[in-house]
Amino acid sequence: MTHQPVGTTPRDEPDHLAAAAHQRLPLFALLAANAISLIGGTLTLVALPWFVLQTTGSAAQTGITAGFAALPNFLSGVFGGVLVDRLGGKRMSVVADLVSGLGIAAIPFFYLTVGLAFWQLLGLVLITELLAIPGLTARRAILPELAQRGGFRLEQVNSWFEGIQSLALLLGPPIAGLLIAWLGPSQVLWIDAATFAVSAAIVGLAIPGPGAAVMVAARRVRRRFWQELLAGWRFLRADRLLLGLAITLAITNFAGAPFYAVVLPVYAEDAYGRATALGLLISASGAGSLAGALLYGSFGHRFSRRLLFIGGFALADATWLALILPPSLPLVAALLAVGGLAAGPLNPLLVTVRHERIPDALRGRVFSTFSAITAIVSPIGMVITGAAIETIGLRSTVALLAGTSLCAVLSLSFIPVFHQLARAE
Repeated sequence: MTHQPVGTTPRDEPDHLAAAAHQRLPLFALLAANAISLIGGTLTLVALPWFVLQTTGSAAQTGITAGFAALPNFLSGVFGGVLVDRLGGKRMSVVADLVSGLGIAAIPFFYLTVGLAFWQLLGLVLITELLAIPGLTARRAILPELAQRGGFRLEQVNSWFEGIQSLALLLGPPIAGLLIAWLGPSQVLWIDAATFAVSAAIVGLAIPGPGAAVMVAARRVRRRFWQELLAGWRFLRADRLLLGLAITLAITNFAGAPFYAVVLPVYAEDAYGRATALGLLISASGAGSLAGALLYGSFGHRFSRRLLFIGGFALADATWLALILPPSLPLVAALLAVGGLAAGPLNPLLVTVRHERIPDALRGRVFSTFSAITAIVSPIGMVITGAAIETIGLRSTVALLAGTSLCAVLSLSFIPVFHQLARAE
């Protein structure tokens, strides 16, 4: 019988734990950077429409502003994916954060110094969102390697990553409401700009870049920009499930994106007259979404993806009708929390499906093109929603949005390609 040398266990065990922690550190750093950036973004989600409503008093101009925020998503999604694959996820994430931070910082800077015309505001909003999808794509693209390095299941890591957006919706809006009441909406935008800078610093310092061998291989297979772009599009077009999901999300985003960017701010101002109420409503939705995402990470892989996708979307859309009821803040907040709970598994589920079906070499292009398709009609939806509120009223607009999205989602039950989602991998 061989005896272990005295002192081996106490010395080796800490070394093993330290090595495991070192392997997981980049993943946790990426999650932290994403959380900081998204919490800052939710401050703007409340502060920017409130700023427009307070300075213009127009729901239509609020809708136009939200439309300009979504306008770059299609083109930057289509073309930015090639940049993600060329530059790598780390570099693209840092560049995207820096551009967004400079764009959002310029809004209060010009407003408080030389003044800010509405058309200038729209231009700065456009710059702020210019690289939003490539930045998100970059962070999603490096998740599988970081998950494998840390020894985590992909569904679990995706639920954490996507759940952070829900955490940001839980924490950011109430803080934004209080800060707006204290400092004013223009000052809150400075804080968002700072969060982008912090996020860029964390990713730049804590996330490992691709190894030399990977970079050499990438340079060897690099083709002309248009060839790389078309390669990603051809893959997505050939995958009927992914293309069908992208088109479906485009239709639902036509109604869903304006709900948070236009409808809720107008509703909160009309019904309650204070930014804290808007923050509470968005936070309630975020709390439900966070719970739903975390539950998916723990148990979701055991259930039918098709059932989670269609059922979750339908229930979430139905809860929008809470805004048609008499304006009881606790009741509306509770129903939006239920909708968030139903919608919480959707993003981690869909990102996991994409990770499984897209080759590593095409990940940036296909992810980004997928996101571009989902965002293609969102700007139109926001502008139309703002005009509809002023024309037919808030309640009728909410009913139209909910009905449009519900019809799109429920129709998926009759489309054969979506039966491929039924298998829990």
